[in-house]
Amino acid sequence: MLCLLMTFPRGRTPLLILSKLTTKKMAKRKKHEEYRTFQDEWTEEFALVERAGSAVCLICNDKIASMKRSNVKRHFDTRHATFASKYPAGDSRKKALRNGKPFTDGEYAKTFMMDVANELFDDLPNEDKIMKRIQDMPLSARTVHDRTVMMANQVVETQVKNINAAHISQFSVIARYASGDTLHEESLAVLPMKGSTRGEDLFKSFMEFTQEKNLPMDKLLSVCTDGAPCMVRKNKGFVALLREHEKRPILSFHCILHQEALCAQMFDGQFDEVMSLVIRVINFIVAQALNDRQFKTLLDEVENHYHACLNEIRTFLEMKGIEHPELAETEWLLKFYYLVDITEHLNQLNGKMQGIGNTLLSLQQAVFAFENKLELFIMDLKTCRLLHFEKLKQFKDAYTASEPTQKLDFHQLAAFTSSLLKLFKSRFGEFREHTRLFKFITHPIECSLNAVDLKSGVDQLIIKAWNRVSIAVLTMFGSTYACEQSFSHLKNIKSNLRSRLTDESLNACMKLNLTKYQPDYKAISKS
Repeated sequence: MLCLLMTFPRGRTPLLILSKLTTKKMAKRKKHEEYRTFQDEWTEEFALVERAGSAVCLICNDKIASMKRSNVKRHFDTRHATFASKYPAGDSRKKALRNGKPFTDGEYAKTFMMDVANELFDDLPNEDKIMKRIQDMPLSARTVHDRTVMMANQVVETQVKNINAAHISQFSVIARYASGDTLHEESLAVLPMKGSTRGEDLFKSFMEFTQEKNLPMDKLLSVCTDGAPCMVRKNKGFVALLREHEKRPILSFHCILHQEALCAQMFDGQFDEVMSLVIRVINFIVAQALNDRQFKTLLDEVENHYHACLNEIRTFLEMKGIEHPELAETEWLLKFYYLVDITEHLNQLNGKMQGIGNTLLSLQQAVFAFENKLELFIMDLKTCRLLHFEKLKQFKDAYTASEPTQKLDFHQLAAFTSSLLKLFKSRFGEFREHTRLFKFITHPIECSLNAVDLKSGVDQLIIKAWNRVSIAVLTMFGSTYACEQSFSHLKNIKSNLRSRLTDESLNACMKLNLTKYQPDYKAISKS
């Protein structure tokens, strides 16, 4: 490398030389930068477009490393020689490549439309008018862009409208009443709540409906709700506003199924370590199709059909290399088998209380009977007899057989059961409050002894009172199961056609789905 160092005396000459040198260098750089920018003619000549500052081949979608004409041409000639020979330079069909740029398909489509129209309408007297109409169609890139944005905005507006319609709250009103010797349980209305759902809003909607249908509010005896604050709030809840409006007592019941479910949630805190592991293991087996098939095959091989397959689960996890030491720990297994048995008892209670037509009296008796069972379960655990804990007893027998010198302690499980009993006793307050009223239905004579002297010859008065009270109690709801069923029907109706249903037509579909009455088809056909 040769290095030349020059010195100049003070004066203008060096400055002029430096100035000339700088100018040449800047000019060269400008030419260099221009040489490395994308050239528009490359689109038609080499099938390239510019994307994100790079030259991209429309044929193979490869990026060109450097924006030099030599590089671009080399890529086209070597990689796409067939294309080059089939569509030589100047071929009009290569103009279509310009549509690699955004929103230019409109003008491209117009050229085809012009060619087709020229062939189809060449014998028509108004061919020129047709051709001009096509030619004048605004399909520039700018127009296509603007219309694309407009269509997208229309789609968003439609989506928002449908989402808002799909999430309108529904206020279901179910009535139970006596007609002759028959009790009827019918869906009166599904009232759309398009705004807020405060107690005032629900009450206003309900009263407008009763006034429109001229319903006799003086016959309303009780209300059963899901316990939501908007329904039971002390001053502004739906029930409070209803009582204030009617200026008389109206019985209110919190759905007994909801309260029973809240009691069962006690186990979520007491048995977190058991439930979390069970959920993880189930998800591992069921969530993956291969694991699910292999586990079912294992169960078939050992002729076990899901009744008690913890051993098989341990075997399967070992085969998969998954370790959960808790599955072999005595304390964890005690809680697990206890949870299996107590959950079965709770499920049986829940099953008894489900169903349309359950009377408030039968629901109350089911809960009180379960409370008596819980007291029996506590003694069963304390004495270690386990007569009511099938899976737990099987584990105990197997453990005792393998470890005869070791004894299992069930007092902690007895304490869990005692906590569950206390939780049950603390709930269902409104059902306990009216125990005497309900007892009058099943034991009218006993309930009347303090108020009526049977020797005074007023048996008929008791019978008459019993008839009135019995019918009134039988019409009372103890759960919102009927509402849950009505919303289940509502989900079936909310198909892809749901957005086309008006509130009136949706309400009509609900009534016809749930009613036991037969419409008068002859009268309808004549109208």
